[in-house]
Amino acid sequence: MEKILVENELQQAKLLAAINDDHDGVIVELSEHMHTEDFASMLKASIVQWRKQGKRGVWIKVPIELVNLVEVAVKEGFWYHHAEPKYLMLIYWIPEGTHTLPANASHRVSIAAFVMNEKREVLVVQEKSGIFRGKGVWKFPTGSVDEGEDICVAAVREVKEETDIETKFVEVLAFRQSHRAFFGKSDLSFICLLQPLSFEVEKQESEIEAAQWMPLDEYVAQPYFQKSDLSKYMLDICLAKVDKKYSGCYPVPVTSNISDESGLLYVNNRYLRKTARPGLHVSV
Repeated sequence: MEKILVENELQQAKLLAAINDDHDGVIVELSEHMHTEDFASMLKASIVQWRKQGKRGVWIKVPIELVNLVEVAVKEGFWYHHAEPKYLMLIYWIPEGTHTLPANASHRVSIAAFVMNEKREVLVVQEKSGIFRGKGVWKFPTGSVDEGEDICVAAVREVKEETDIETKFVEVLAFRQSHRAFFGKSDLSFICLLQPLSFEVEKQESEIEAAQWMPLDEYVAQPYFQKSDLSKYMLDICLAKVDKKYSGCYPVPVTSNISDESGLLYVNNRYLRKTARPGLHVSV
C-alpha cells in the first residue's frame, strides 16, 4: 500500500524540463530557484519517467547560483562530471551495470612558438612564475589554448601578449604529449613556427620578466638547453624547417558531414602537391 502511495505521489509530481541528447539520454539545465524539497520531488519523479522511457545517461547542469541543489542530486546517486566557472555538471546512469558516459576532458592543450628573424635571432622570454622563475633561462613563448580557440590563433595571440610582436602563423612542426601535468591532467603541446611581422619587443609586465631577440648560438649555449633532449629536438625540427628540409602541418578549413561543424585539419601537404584540392595551401 505504501509503495502504491509513493508511486502515485511521483506520478503527480512536476517533472524537470529536459531535452534528449544523441545517445538515449537527457540533459537538464537548471535555471529557476526552488526549494530543495521541491527539487528532490521533481528529480525522483523525473528519474522514474526517464527509466520508463528507456533513457540511459542523465546530465544536470547546475549554475553556481543554484549550488544548494547539488547535495540533493548527489543523495539520489548523481556524481560530479566537471566544473566550469559558472556551473557544475552532474551525471547519473539509469541502467544497471557499468556506465558508458564519456569522461571529462583529460588533456590541456598548449603551444610553444618558434619565431626567428632574418638575422637568425630567436624570440625568447624569461617568465616571472613557473619552474624557470629566477633561473635566468630563456625559452620560447608558450601558453595555453583557450576554449573554442584554434591552435594557430592561440600561438599568434600568446606571442603578441608576451612580447608585443606581431606574427603570422606558418605551421605546426611537431607536438609533445606529457602526463600528470596540471591537476593530474595530460598535456598536448604544439610546437608552432611563426613568421615575425614586427620586431620591437615589449614584454608583458604581469607574467614576463624579460623578452628579447637572442642570437641562435647564444640561445643554444644555455646550460639548461644542453641538458634538455626536448629543447634539442625542438630546435633541430625548427632549423630543419628554416633550411627547407622539413615539412610541418598547415591548417586547412574543413566541415564535418556528421555535425556540420567547421574546424581546422592540420595536414602535411608535402605529398599532396599534385592531388591537392582547390584552395589547399601548399607551404614551402
